[in-house]
Amino acid sequence: MTKLLTYIQDVFDKKGHCVVCVSEGAAQNILNEGSVDTDASGYPILQDLDILNEGSVDTDASGNPILQDVGLYLRSALKTHFKGDADIKYIDPSYMIRAMPTCPNDRVYCKVLGQGAVHAAFAGYTDCTVGMANTHYVYLPISTVIQAPRKVNPLGRSWNRLVTSNCQPSLAE
Repeated sequence: MTKLLTYIQDVFDKKGHCVVCVSEGAAQNILNEGSVDTDASGYPILQDLDILNEGSVDTDASGNPILQDVGLYLRSALKTHFKGDADIKYIDPSYMIRAMPTCPNDRVYCKVLGQGAVHAAFAGYTDCTVGMANTHYVYLPISTVIQAPRKVNPLGRSWNRLVTSNCQPSLAE
């Protein structure tokens, strides 16, 4: 967390502003009762961030994990760090994103997935979902799709590509 706050401070000092975006579900182990190590400043060590703290997350009626809001945590940490020197705003864009028109690629992709789901239902298939594999639309067994949580290795190739494409610094320990 110290590296993140230092980076944000550097960007703020250079540009006079900084926008921070964070994914829903990030840092759940920080938010779930002190299950991570902290540095000398009391901030969580970034390498301990995890998408889900397996086994200790409550679920809704559909079985989806009920996630705590990392945005509120970050806002609090940033306000503590900047001590009034910056105007910290927290915006949850979920409704703004849903209200935006889709791009043509997303519209076509969603339409094909929806049509595939209807065809599967009319064909009598159950316990499956529609997805894309190797440029083909396919029916995938739900049990296979959910058998293991999807995690991103912060030291792996996919994460490195994302960080590089966004011109972000590497904050992994």
